[in-house]
Amino acid sequence: MKLKNRRIMGAGGPMEEEVGEEEDEEEQSNKWPPWLKPLLQTSFFVQCKLHADSHRSECNMYCLDCKNGALCSICLHFHKDHRAIQIRRSSYHDVIRVSEIQKFLDIAGVQTYIINSARIVFLNERPQPRPGKGVTNTCQVCERSLLDSFSFCSLGCKIVGTSKSFRSKKLCIEEPEGSDSGGGKSRIPSFTPSTPPPAATATYRTAKRRKGVPHRAPLGALIIQY
Repeated sequence: MKLKNRRIMGAGGPMEEEVGEEEDEEEQSNKWPPWLKPLLQTSFFVQCKLHADSHRSECNMYCLDCKNGALCSICLHFHKDHRAIQIRRSSYHDVIRVSEIQKFLDIAGVQTYIINSARIVFLNERPQPRPGKGVTNTCQVCERSLLDSFSFCSLGCKIVGTSKSFRSKKLCIEEPEGSDSGGGKSRIPSFTPSTPPPAATATYRTAKRRKGVPHRAPLGALIIQY
């Protein structure tokens, strides 16, 4: 029935796009563990509503089996036999230690950092206004500067960057090989004014050039005596 609808609507029709999105969602759900997306959407380091009076009420734990939001250390007592991880913070961003997350998830391609003598990865993207000078590699999703051996800056960017829909959109943006403007590479629009041609620059400078050094008036050296 899906194939028949595709013939009726034609290539690129609404039915084909809808089927493609459903297939992509199914692929993503099979590719990643069911707790990953809820984890990335959870707000941590908030006060626990059940144990607000305790000094250990900060929610920085997550149960991979229950997937019911951030937990404080007291709530964690009710998840003794479950898989739980601890979320930490670096520069106001949520991170997790590599030694914890790699037990449950393949983090290949995600750049790791060393903070407080521990290797960590970021949960979600951290976009940069512009890459620094001399940067040769950036995140495939948010374009944050990376080391050459990595493709993504966070777990969230890896989910987006490895999805079928993202790869398809990226291929549509890139120009085909053999085109006149870039040999297969995508052309990034520039909003910086272009440099004027040399002739126009020379004419402008000539028009603005001063014809000579001004001299003082002859009467300026006279001394009036009374």
